[in-house]
Amino acid sequence: MYWTLELASYLSDAPWPATKDELIDYAIRTGAPLEVVENLQSIEDEGDSYESIEEIWQDYPTDEDYLWNEDEY
Repeated sequence: MYWTLELASYLSDAPWPATKDELIDYAIRTGAPLEVVENLQSIEDEGDSYESIEEIWQDYPTDEDYLWNEDEY
């Protein structure tokens, strides 16, 4: 399983929280690349619900990863 920012972006508008099966269904319905579906299928699922993409891909960049200081503007 590998994620890139581009692949993860296909799940940015997913209906969170969602189960693995719901995310696979969403990816297929929205026309996400096959790699996204394959990545989701390779997740070891225990029936849990995921709150965000960060729970699936821990390296997903967050606002804290950018050196942008909103207080300056």
